[in-house]
Amino acid sequence: MVSQLLFGERCLVLDESNKNWVRIKCQFDGYEGWCQDTHVRKLDESRYYDSKVRLSSEWVSDVELGGRHIRIPMGSSLPNPVKRLFEGRDGKLNFSGKLWDPAGVNIEKKKMKKIAFAFLNTPYLWGGRSVFGTDCSGFTQSVFKFFHINLLRDAWQQATQGAEVKNLQQSKFGDLAFFDNEEGKVVHVGILLGKQKIVHASGKVRIDAVDTRGIINSDTGFRSHQLCSIKRFF
Repeated sequence: MVSQLLFGERCLVLDESNKNWVRIKCQFDGYEGWCQDTHVRKLDESRYYDSKVRLSSEWVSDVELGGRHIRIPMGSSLPNPVKRLFEGRDGKLNFSGKLWDPAGVNIEKKKMKKIAFAFLNTPYLWGGRSVFGTDCSGFTQSVFKFFHINLLRDAWQQATQGAEVKNLQQSKFGDLAFFDNEEGKVVHVGILLGKQKIVHASGKVRIDAVDTRGIINSDTGFRSHQLCSIKRFF
C-alpha cells in the first residue's frame, strides 16, 4: 500500500483496463496508484471540483448511505450540503456528526494540538492516512489538511514545500521538522510542539524529545532520527 483515500475524497480515474482495478490520481496531492473499482463512485465534473468541502472532526463518525451504515475516520470529506455527494446513485447520504471547515478556521496552537493529539497512539501503517493507522507524512498531511494547508504525500516531497527555518532555536510551534538517513535522503517528518518536543508517527503517533541532532525516543532514551531541516507553513 502506498497511500489511502478516505471517504469522500476525490480522484481522477486514469486507467480502467485492468479487470476489477482502476488506476487513480488523488485530487488532493496528485499521488497515483491502483484501487479496486468497487471503492470509487463516478461524479459529474461540477461535484468533482466543488470546493465547499467539510471534514468530519470526530475520531470516528457514523454515515448512512442508502440505508447502509458506514463508520468513517476523522478527516473524511463531506460536501456542503452533505447530501450532494452521491445523491442519485447510492441513495440519500445522512451524516449527523461534527463538521470542520478548513477554509474558514484560524490556525491556532490550541486547535492544531487538538487535531494532532487525536492521533496519539495511532499505530504506524505504511501508506496510512487516518486515525486507524498512519505513516509519518500521512500524519502531517492529515493534520495540516484541517487548516487548509495542502502538503504533498511523502516526507521528501513535503521537505520541498514551505519556508526554510535556519535552525531549531528559530523554530516555533507547528513547524515541520525533517530527518534524513545516512545517504542524506529525507525519510521522516514530524510536527514541532516547540523547541524541545515533537509529535510524529514512529511505531505509533507519539511525543518525543528533539534537539539539534534529532529525535530522542522517550521510552528507550536512544536517538531515533537525525534532523536535517525545518520548514514553516504559517
